[in-house]
Amino acid sequence: MKKDLPKTFAELKLMDPLKLALEEAGYTHPTPIQAEAIPSLLDGKDLLGCAQTGTGKTAAFALPILHRLVQANKKASPRHARVLVLTPTRELAIQVHESFATYGKNLKLKYAVVFGGVGQTPQVRAVSHGVDVLVATPGRLMDLIEQGYIKLGELEVFVLDEADRMLDMGFIHDIKKVLKLLPAKRHNLFFSATMPPVIEKLANSILVNPVRVEVTPVSSTAELISQSVMFVDRENKRALLNHILASDAFTRVIVFSRTKHGANKISEFLEKNGIISEAIHGNKSQSARQRALDNFKSGATRVLIATDIAARGIDVDNISHVINYDLPNESESYVHRIGRTARAGTSGIAISFCDAEEKAFLKDIEKLIGKSIPVISEQPYHSEKVVEARLMSSSKAKALIDGEDKKPRNPHARRPARGGRPSSGKAPAGRHNDRGPQASKKR
Repeated sequence: MKKDLPKTFAELKLMDPLKLALEEAGYTHPTPIQAEAIPSLLDGKDLLGCAQTGTGKTAAFALPILHRLVQANKKASPRHARVLVLTPTRELAIQVHESFATYGKNLKLKYAVVFGGVGQTPQVRAVSHGVDVLVATPGRLMDLIEQGYIKLGELEVFVLDEADRMLDMGFIHDIKKVLKLLPAKRHNLFFSATMPPVIEKLANSILVNPVRVEVTPVSSTAELISQSVMFVDRENKRALLNHILASDAFTRVIVFSRTKHGANKISEFLEKNGIISEAIHGNKSQSARQRALDNFKSGATRVLIATDIAARGIDVDNISHVINYDLPNESESYVHRIGRTARAGTSGIAISFCDAEEKAFLKDIEKLIGKSIPVISEQPYHSEKVVEARLMSSSKAKALIDGEDKKPRNPHARRPARGGRPSSGKAPAGRHNDRGPQASKKR
């Protein structure tokens, strides 16, 4: 049986400057992961946190880290960092860095963030005299280490954030390289939204007698998110999106597309129909991505079109709706996507479009989350063909949608990957986007 957890931040043994920063930011009550993790981290224990996005885990590790850095009263040597937070995406790195700066604004500590897709000179300058907290993406970090601009030999705390997403993006080899450069004696924190066996194995190789904090069931979806699915023919998806976005209830919306090209096309379509939107994905420059996020946060842009690379990198309050224009072909991505809404105790709505070719993805998602997603049929583009297709075999469903029977598939032909294209055996594209132009000739 768990002991009573702190009900307010005032009950936590954080130093006054941190409590003041929290008060100024409007934080009064810790989330479950904050209430469980902060006391253990203040005691210097390693931690394994299994929590969805939107549960407040950044503050759960940032606050006790800042507290202990001040208590230790040390100074980082040139090019060294005392704390390293490793994140999978540029957007998440920027937001974690901003969180440290917000919580630690009353402390005399130095913070820096490094990521690919932009010139490295300002980042090199930022770490040249040493920093207390360094937030980084794996590719750019390894580039700067190999060039001699960053050293990790004096590291006190190592945080691996979004470990499962790191694995999905192909960063496991860079993570292992980083681990070899860390001092044996250090404080370790490991966070992941899901905990498959390969992630458990990685955690066990990093952590020493960790405290385990699990605030929600693995791969569950937030209870405060109202989920539904709309069956629609592929050619009617844009019209359906335009129809539902006409409602004033859709105040701040993220629309997820499976591809970068698709995201651009959706944004162009909405703009032509008078709906202000911007697309954000890996092909956009870092400045364009940050500008789109800033416009979305400020309300200048009502609709943000994103690919999965942004699924965990968007930390924006009061997102009213998440719309899965394309269902993800990896069911766990669904959990991360809809986790953009219903954050910090608020409610939210997630709507998914499903065409006939996506019915298998929907089945996998419902299996993962352990429940059926309600169908909204009262919409002008509802497709009974898709409903029937959902109940039929895959080959019959395709014949129904095409309106004619097809010849049997050549049993010896190579089948495409689940995403619709043959597997190339290469690492995901996002794996290389992180490094930026400096890495293009290196490897």
